Amino acid sequence: MVDDTSDDLIDLYFWTTPNGFKIAIMLEELGLAYRGHLVDINKGEQFDPKFLEISPNNKIPAIVDPDGPDGQPLPLFESGAILQYLGRKYSAFYPTNERKKADVDQWLFWQVGGVGPMLGQANHFRKYAKEKVPYAIERYTTEAARLFGVMERRLADRPFLAGEYSIADIACFPWVQLWPGLGVEIDDYPNIKSWLERIAARPAVKRGLEAAQNPSVVVR
Repeated sequence: MVDDTSDDLIDLYFWTTPNGFKIAIMLEELGLAYRGHLVDINKGEQFDPKFLEISPNNKIPAIVDPDGPDGQPLPLFESGAILQYLGRKYSAFYPTNERKKADVDQWLFWQVGGVGPMLGQANHFRKYAKEKVPYAIERYTTEAARLFGVMERRLADRPFLAGEYSIADIACFPWVQLWPGLGVEIDDYPNIKSWLERIAARPAVKRGLEAAQNPSVVVR
């Protein structure tokens, strides 16, 4: 067991949302020791001045790497930037070949710019909005189905979005697994269904999803 007071641990600030799960999964895949801190967005803890020093956009996730590029602590926010940073630093799940890297990047940004915002809106208006807004429900449900169609076609001839398992898959998985609340039927997307099963079976993914249930425990 690692000493959870150690200054050598990466600090992960997150909540039980897809964006939060992304980084927990990545840290688990890398086999790194880290210290989890739940930031309860329902209580407004993301606006705490100390958290804003790390994440100026008052959003989770964020990390502090005590061993940054210059040997000094590096605070970092935005899930895509964190995944790229960790992938570069540890040379894992993010290729160094420029062609392969560009392929990963385009699917990572597809998630950050499209899948996250659009599926998030679909989930919100279908499940959580205090007022049912038919226009919003139709708009975002339709867009969710469109994005699923894009992904289904992409996975027709490869097991993962960029061929090999990468940060693009790690980024997409926590969002796509929300399909039951998005107005799509997973059986209509057999390639995505198989992709979800492959990723969900990975031990590190299971640990990453479980980390939010007991964030004070140091992993590894």
